[in-house]
Amino acid sequence: MKYFITFCSLVFMACNFSQTSPTQQDWTFSNFVKQDSVNPILFPDTNYRFNCPVSNKQVLWQSKNVLNPTAFIKEGKVYLLYRAQDSAMTSRLGLAISEDGVHFTKQANPIFYPANDSLQKYEWHGGVEDPRMVSTEDGGYFLTYTSYDGKTARLCFATSKDLMKWEKHGPLLKNEKYINAWSKSGALVVEQKADQMVAKKINGKYWMYFGDTQLFMAYSEDLIHWEALENKESQKLVPVLHPRAGYFDSRLVEPGPFALYTKKGIVLIYNSSNAANNNDPDLPIYTYAAGQALFDTIQPFKLVDRTEHYFIHPDKPYEKSGEVNEVCFVEGLVYFKNKWFLYYGTADSKIAVAIANPR
Repeated sequence: MKYFITFCSLVFMACNFSQTSPTQQDWTFSNFVKQDSVNPILFPDTNYRFNCPVSNKQVLWQSKNVLNPTAFIKEGKVYLLYRAQDSAMTSRLGLAISEDGVHFTKQANPIFYPANDSLQKYEWHGGVEDPRMVSTEDGGYFLTYTSYDGKTARLCFATSKDLMKWEKHGPLLKNEKYINAWSKSGALVVEQKADQMVAKKINGKYWMYFGDTQLFMAYSEDLIHWEALENKESQKLVPVLHPRAGYFDSRLVEPGPFALYTKKGIVLIYNSSNAANNNDPDLPIYTYAAGQALFDTIQPFKLVDRTEHYFIHPDKPYEKSGEVNEVCFVEGLVYFKNKWFLYYGTADSKIAVAIANPR
């Protein structure tokens, strides 16, 4: 049976599971410092060649841009799975590894890319974009990404045991209502276990935030079969986070890395864009900056708190000018050497890092 939420049931549940809103200082990630001495840490590069199985040509697969990485820890090292574009603007996912979280060595070939498979119709020729990866309880990896066929972006996912062999599962929402709808950016709810961010069940279900205008949710019992959170009467998606007129997030909101389950709530770092009007006048229009939202641990669709201000925004030349100007797009976060390392795309062109001590 599909798990639909009615407005009446939401009210009932809220009455039975009320949660006092903590101060923002209690729950937010804070005090990130951009590492100016080394940023940007990854650049486009014309020295990397790849034999594309779809075009049957050799391509300079990261010659145009590198951007929007996910991050995770493996065997005491930081792994970045990043989006790379060739001159035709086709995206593939590359891998870079670091001993210190700052200086990375790129692997020669992409590890995830469009191929001659059943997903080619969704992934070619725009490619595979903007990964977000977490661990699973059995030691595997769960990856969300955006497939782009040149017309429609679709939120897709894949699984792996070793990072090299991937099983693509296609669009997250497969029913006729959503299969051809624009969808992006899936951030799974996770729990921190040492240096691993592990997919977490809440009331028997995994939960994911997604979207790039408003935020919506999907849920699953097994990480494979997903359903959209809908209103029973309207049969439409239920928004759980909106843009706000007059704020830095006045144009759109979009998930950042995973959503972290904590005792104080589920913390979601989110990306946003500043609208052309009714916006934050201190930022250029269309600026991408990042904020944070707190959701209830029992009802992950219930917004508890939200930051009034962005905590990272473009103020460096490489963040303000590039393929898309005025962009800090946060997508990677790891707990490494007792610090938080935040990885983000800059102007859709390069990759940078900011570091914070834990509270």
